[in-house]
Formats: sequence, structure tokens, C-alpha cells
Amino acid sequence: METPQPAKTSIQVIERMTSLLDALATYSDPVSLKELARVSGLHPSTAHRILNDMVVTRFVDRVEPGTYRLGMRLLELGNVVKSRLSVREAALDAMRALHRKTQQTVNLSVRQGDEIVYIDRAFSERSGMQVVRAIGGRGPLHLTSTGKLFLSVDDVKATRAYATRTGLSGHTRNSITELARLERELSLVRSRGYARDNEELELGVRCMAAGIHDDSGKLVAGLSISAPADRLQEDWLDDLVQTAARISATLGYRPMPTV
Repeated sequence: METPQPAKTSIQVIERMTSLLDALATYSDPVSLKELARVSGLHPSTAHRILNDMVVTRFVDRVEPGTYRLGMRLLELGNVVKSRLSVREAALDAMRALHRKTQQTVNLSVRQGDEIVYIDRAFSERSGMQVVRAIGGRGPLHLTSTGKLFLSVDDVKATRAYATRTGLSGHTRNSITELARLERELSLVRSRGYARDNEELELGVRCMAAGIHDDSGKLVAGLSISAPADRLQEDWLDDLVQTAARISATLGYRPMPTV
């Protein structure tokens, strides 16, 4: 009886496909078969066979005989993944981890018009917060740390239009109710990369917030820590900023390199 020859495993084929896709991704222009074989470490005949299969399935385009580039099907599938990945899903585990570390309420908020809306939170009764905003609760942009993040990315004209519409009404003695003061505050937010609420929405409650960005760089949500005013610790700020950055990375955000 003839002994069957060991077949290449499916995993091995996938690994070879992946190595070719990774090689193609490093070039902005079409790449030759010879170069792809060299970079991927595959024999040219093996690389040629796999590339032909990926051309048929549109993962790879053959630009001209012997040259290849990434195919449009990858973009189509990437857009499907992007559309299914919500900010809440991307943030939930990271929010819980930040809450465990700080033992304070962690909020996830988005902008709707002239307000922020709380879409999720991680908290416990031990946080000591007298008021925990319910999911679906709202707050004015100029009185909340996350709201200030969103105002900080608006231009001057939009900020002044917001002030006119809302009248910058206040809730506490600490509330920012003057346009000039708000503009100074937003300038600080832009320079620091984070925002604060110093008992401006509720007396006895302070907050700090960092922005979450999507793959296009757009600010899509704010991550904030709320705590009793006398318990908010400055060393939580680094954890907050890093957590927001990890969530942004999950959404595909890549910050521009600093010069």
C-alpha cells in the first residue's frame, strides 16, 4: 500500500499568503515577483502560485505580468470590519481595567449637537460618587470635560455660535459662563491634549477627560474619570490618556509623528 505523502497544512498555506500580503503592504508601488519572493522568503515558484490564487480571489491585483499590488477586496473587507466596530465595543474592557485601577467612575461619552451623551460607564458603589450619570444622560459641552474636548476641535466661529445658542448657562459657581474664559480654557485643552471639569457641572465632582479618535483622526468620543472633588488624583491622568490612546488604536487611529 502506498504511503500518502505529507500534505501542506492549511495553516502553512495561510502563513505563506500572509507573508506575501505583509510584503506587498510595505510597498506603495507594484512589486515584482522576484522582490516578493525575496522579502517573504518563499521560493519564486511557490510565491507565483499563491499570488495567482490571490489574484483570482481579488486579494491581490496583477498590474502587469510579474508585478503585483494589494487588491481592492482587502479594502472592502476592512470597511466591513470598520462599520461593525463600535466605540463602545472597543472601549469596554479598557474602561473596566481603568476603573479597577482607580476605583472611580469611568465614563464614555459622545457628542450630540450641543451636548454630550453618556453611552457607557464603569463604576461601583465604593467610588463614593453621590451622583452617577445614567447611560443616556446628557450634559452641556462647556460644563463637562468631554464636552470641552469636542469644543476644542471646533473653529472659533463654531465655538462662538455655540455660545450664542446656549447662552453659556451655568450650573454651579465654578461654571464657565463667559466666552472669553471659555476660549482660554479650550486653548489649554488643545495644548495639553486633555480636559478638566472643576466642579463646573456638579459641586463636589471633578472630572478629567481624554479623546478617542477613529482611523481618520476624527474625535469620536471622550473617556473621562469622575471622582469626588477631594479624591481626584493627578497620577490617574497618564493612565487615562494611555487608555484613550489604546482605544483609539483599536479603532485604527495612528497619530501623526512629531517632528
